[in-house]
Amino acid sequence: MTDVTSAKSARHPHHWRRDLVELAAMFTAVAVADTIAKLIGHTPDGPFLLVASAVALAATAAFHTWWARRHGNAPPLGTAAGSPAAAHGREHDEPRETALWRMRTTVQDTPGSLAALCGALAGLGVDILTLQTHPLADGTVDEFLLRAPASLQARELTREVAAAGGSGTWTERADAHDLVDTPTRVLGLATRTALDAAELPLALRQLLGRCTIRSRPAVSPTGRPAGEMPPVEGVLEETVMRLRDPNGGAITVERAHLPFTPTEFARARALVELDARLGPRVPRSQDVLTLPEGNEITVRRADQGDTAAALAMHERCSDRTLSLRYHGPVQDADRYLNHLLSPRFGRTLAVETASGRLVALGHLLWDGDETEVALLVEDAWQRRGIGSMLLERLTGMAAEAGCESVYAVTQASNTGMVAAMRGLGLPLDYQIEEGTLVVTARLDAAAVPPGPLHERAEQAGRSGRTER
Repeated sequence: MTDVTSAKSARHPHHWRRDLVELAAMFTAVAVADTIAKLIGHTPDGPFLLVASAVALAATAAFHTWWARRHGNAPPLGTAAGSPAAAHGREHDEPRETALWRMRTTVQDTPGSLAALCGALAGLGVDILTLQTHPLADGTVDEFLLRAPASLQARELTREVAAAGGSGTWTERADAHDLVDTPTRVLGLATRTALDAAELPLALRQLLGRCTIRSRPAVSPTGRPAGEMPPVEGVLEETVMRLRDPNGGAITVERAHLPFTPTEFARARALVELDARLGPRVPRSQDVLTLPEGNEITVRRADQGDTAAALAMHERCSDRTLSLRYHGPVQDADRYLNHLLSPRFGRTLAVETASGRLVALGHLLWDGDETEVALLVEDAWQRRGIGSMLLERLTGMAAEAGCESVYAVTQASNTGMVAAMRGLGLPLDYQIEEGTLVVTARLDAAAVPPGPLHERAEQAGRSGRTER
């Protein structure tokens, strides 16, 4: 006998015995059935009893089939209705109210540390939607986007994470915008920065979360050096990072609630390097509008290339108009133009006549966590609705950038600016001190859409053409 035959016999032993047993059982069943049939058949009611037995057997088979189909999805044996497994299944079947959380915690860089943390979150009924890791010298910072039961409190979440080995835990509520994965979000911010140099501070704020960003020029408007500049590679100091501004000067980013990681520092530096390689740029789209009296004006983005035209407009403005705008000596007004027109410090809209003369400027200035709006309209073109139009567009830009409010600093006697702020139809706060009036408008991004000029600016930037 060969090895192959032996192997087959080992796998299927004694099949002939089982066949004999089955054959004997079949013969026995036939003999019993024949005997019962003859006994019943020779009685007066024999045929009726045989038919009734057949019907009863058929009904029993049909009932068994129906019962099996109806209860085919019953829980497997060993899973009682009140068992933890059954309760867990009911939790997933029934809809529950949830909330999104962003959480960042530091864990030891050892095998199993992340698994313990994930186990603690699972015990709270928390789903992990995204996870980013930021390696450090003595551990790893893990950043989570979580979907948790709405009843879960931040204190309880922090306590369980600490018990699982997490330290320095920070949490805050998230929204649907955080569901975008990090590579997609970074690519979108890089695209916005490439189209418009004024987007760099906003891109850094959206990249790094809740933080304060300040741009400092290398030379102040009065001509004095602004202080020591950071090196080209930048400086990272716990909750502060300093980056070299490609336009000259420095960009300082501060975040009070948690330190920056080397990964975040590298991402911020990459955005700044992208801005440096692309050089100065603003969208070159423009809108042509008709004033009530019939004159056509052009509204477009302005930059430092418009400094000469802005200086010429200063020459045509009265001292009162300049003093209402710059809140200081009129002879110092020209010093601020180069700073105001820089895309790094905000966005500027310019208004030109049909002949190309610059007659108005509107500024949206990034001031740390706040945003300032400022207007200057040449005397001969005032009271024609130009200031209100510029203010409405600047406010729309601020809302689209995610700003919570905008404020205007003016004098209490500047009724034109106050009327323009009221014309926005937004909630206003007033603060006045020694004749200086600060009017703050609280923005609602859903109620203040961006102006047509900004929408066309993005389209023109993508297509590389100018609209007129």
